[in-house]
Amino acid sequence: MTGSTIKDIPEEWEVRGTETPFRGKKTAVRTDDVVMPDGSVVTRDYQVHPGSVAVLALDGEGRVLVLRQYRHPVREKLWEIPAGLLDVPGENPLHAAQRELYEEAHVKAEDWRVLTDVYTTPGGCDEAVRIFLARNLSEAEGERFEVEDEEADMELARVPVAELVRGVLAGELHNNCLVVGVLSLVAAEQGDGLDTLRPAEAPWPARPFEA
Repeated sequence: MTGSTIKDIPEEWEVRGTETPFRGKKTAVRTDDVVMPDGSVVTRDYQVHPGSVAVLALDGEGRVLVLRQYRHPVREKLWEIPAGLLDVPGENPLHAAQRELYEEAHVKAEDWRVLTDVYTTPGGCDEAVRIFLARNLSEAEGERFEVEDEEADMELARVPVAELVRGVLAGELHNNCLVVGVLSLVAAEQGDGLDTLRPAEAPWPARPFEA
């Protein structure tokens, strides 16, 4: 691939039939009969997901705002960055990210940029996540958002970037958005710089939205 551009491209293979055998509160499971290049038809099951946003909030001392939360599917308490679902179809992801940062950490930010866009598990789920970089942090005004369920047991911390990188590479930190966000942050800092990142409302083909 030397000298060429490596870039994901849209493509959609023919679907001969589709069913939704399970519908949950926020997600569903879909079964598609997909036509392969040789003409055969195979069944593919995957989770249908509304999409998510996550926020790598970086303070003036080079620390990242993280929270520890119980995740039942993996039976662990994971250190994560603030994140949440895109509950409303077509919702502006920046507005959703600002809401999550406020609700989970009672923090606001003046500078927002797109850090990276990822598919979490494209082999079995269509979840797309936009990870934002938030800087110039300050305490949010007003009362704290009242959390419930797993979030009621959350712990908050501010951790130096280098410590998070060490934890990721040591196999001690596993949350997808934290891992991708922190390593992308370091790559951006060592590359063209954080101020060259995409604007906060850059197009997102995986989850189109209105500005």
